[in-house]
Amino acid sequence: MIAPEILSLAENANTHGPLGPGDERIENDRFVLWMGSSHHPAYNVAQRLRLTPGSVDATIEEVHARLRERGRGACTWEVGSSATPSDLVERLYAYGLTDNDDPDVAAMVLVAPPPRVHGIEARPVRNVDEYVAANRVAETAFGGTSDPNRIDEWHARFDEQRTLGHGRTFIALLDGRIVAHGTSTYTEQGVTLNGGATAPEARGRGAYRALVSARWDDAVERGTPVLVAQAGAMSKPILERLGFVEVARIRILLDHFASTAPA
Repeated sequence: MIAPEILSLAENANTHGPLGPGDERIENDRFVLWMGSSHHPAYNVAQRLRLTPGSVDATIEEVHARLRERGRGACTWEVGSSATPSDLVERLYAYGLTDNDDPDVAAMVLVAPPPRVHGIEARPVRNVDEYVAANRVAETAFGGTSDPNRIDEWHARFDEQRTLGHGRTFIALLDGRIVAHGTSTYTEQGVTLNGGATAPEARGRGAYRALVSARWDDAVERGTPVLVAQAGAMSKPILERLGFVEVARIRILLDHFASTAPA
């Protein structure tokens, strides 16, 4: 049986993750609001929702007010299986929220070693040049364009990751070339997987699976042999084949509102 704290981590990852510079988390008995270092909706997340039918409107307004105080005008709401009331998604739709691009997400947990992948090297990055190359792969995989102005940002993030120790960035290599990227975020309950991306020309050769295996080994080494992931339609079948078990469903909704209160 999977422990309740692991189930909570899988469904509400931002509730349990470490806070970096510029991050903030507001917690009460109705919701958790995590705010990262960006104004992008993905970096402003309301989750672990425990509302009543009569408190939904007031909670939305409170979340908006908290974000407006910080000059932000958009967020995402992650409505997990344990969220209340049971019709919360419909109530949020009625308020004007819309589905995210990939709104139906599976919260998944791995508690046993995944199958090994042979012929692919997967390991943590060793220096800032590998970190930058890994992020270039992620940029390409997610359809972005190369931006030379991001080099300074990535150098700063590498230094931050190494200094704080909140997680690690991993790479997979084919013939000595970096072809895939993924990160681990460390929590007391287990390790959360983020950012899995493989270069288009290297897909189908096991790089993604090798990254999962490398991060499992890392989790075991640090004494938290649990991996959790929130999987969309593309990654869910792969994770199932690796032994991940679905423990909850999450509906991700976009909420755009004015960054200043109406007059």
